[in-house]
Amino acid sequence: MLHRLGELYPDPPVPLDHSDPFTLLIAVLLSAQCTDVRVNQITPRLFGTLGRSPQELARQPAARIEEIIRPCGLGPQKARAIQSLSQILLDQHEGCVPGNLADLEALPGVGHKTAQVVMAQAFGVPSFPVDTHIHRLAQRWKLTDGRSVLQTEKDLKALFPPSAWNKLHLQIIFYGRDHCTARGCDGTICEICHALFPQRRAVKTRKA
Repeated sequence: MLHRLGELYPDPPVPLDHSDPFTLLIAVLLSAQCTDVRVNQITPRLFGTLGRSPQELARQPAARIEEIIRPCGLGPQKARAIQSLSQILLDQHEGCVPGNLADLEALPGVGHKTAQVVMAQAFGVPSFPVDTHIHRLAQRWKLTDGRSVLQTEKDLKALFPPSAWNKLHLQIIFYGRDHCTARGCDGTICEICHALFPQRRAVKTRKA
């Protein structure tokens, strides 16, 4: 699995466009229940119109932020979170995104997965963020029983070395989108599914 994913995606890019830890944090927050494509369409307008720093976004009314990010869904909640976390970064972290999970998860609108993405992609700290693609494929490939996203994360971290985590989680995401989609893969023709477990019907998976 590692070998084939490495061949298919030797240098997987971060799906969300960003220029620094703060813009990555905002992009990941916006991606909740929204596609990366949509987020990448919205963030240029958000950052270009209102600013791309905590100093600039902290002074924006949440309603103004919501006007721009509404297409990402959950507009009111996300807008309040962006305005609030920007102010907290100024008040408690000298305007910088903290490089540890505890402080990240304490920010409004920042859950465990979002914090792990920032740790992995902004700071290079070995992390294994589990999104719906990874949660589904880990079950399909029998790497976890899928009881919960946290259990899937724990099981994957136990199976793979930390040095592989940051790249592997991106490789699995891209493979899931390209070759083993929720609707398009029946568990019999996907290259990795077929190599691991030749079978005649799809593996049922639990949602994240």
